[in-house]
Amino acid sequence: MNRRPARPKAYAPDPAAPGRCCDMPSCGAPGGYRAPKSRTNLKDYWWFCLDHVRAYNGSWDYYKGMSPAQMEAQLRADTSWDRPSWPLGHIGGSAWDDDMLRDPLRILASNGMHQQRRAPPPNQPPAELRDHLAILDLSWPTTLEAVKTRYKALAKRHHPDANGGSRAAEERLKTINLAYAAVRSHLATEPRLAATG
Repeated sequence: MNRRPARPKAYAPDPAAPGRCCDMPSCGAPGGYRAPKSRTNLKDYWWFCLDHVRAYNGSWDYYKGMSPAQMEAQLRADTSWDRPSWPLGHIGGSAWDDDMLRDPLRILASNGMHQQRRAPPPNQPPAELRDHLAILDLSWPTTLEAVKTRYKALAKRHHPDANGGSRAAEERLKTINLAYAAVRSHLATEPRLAATG
């Protein structure tokens, strides 16, 4: 039967103890327990025996000499492990921009992860609408009313019933329907663009 090795007890001496006597004056016991000398340098230690390290820890106050504002600042820094933090969506207090986020393979753009898209010039349609506007024979910028009017005219002209059940007219009407739906949904989500024109 295998027995697990015994874990060292919480009050066992530090294995890295330097093997010297307790730093408390007039104590000759081995100093196997470390305690930080100050809060500004937590890696500089006193080495005490068990009784003296307990007394030292019981009387040591990390926040001694700090103002309430300094205590609050220290507590806030401790919650982020003394690392700087910013609100979500910001790096160092400024938003992501295309110059900071280099994506030469366009991986983030294809997944819709770019937070900021550069708007096209005011007289240029967005790239995803160019073909749809050409199908509807509309210029940019346009309004929702102009798109509806143009759609009704084209649907009336290319409806299969108005063209003797023509298969070509039916396919053309399907293309017009798709273009109308794309432009209409874009203008519905961009009311600023629908207002101009």
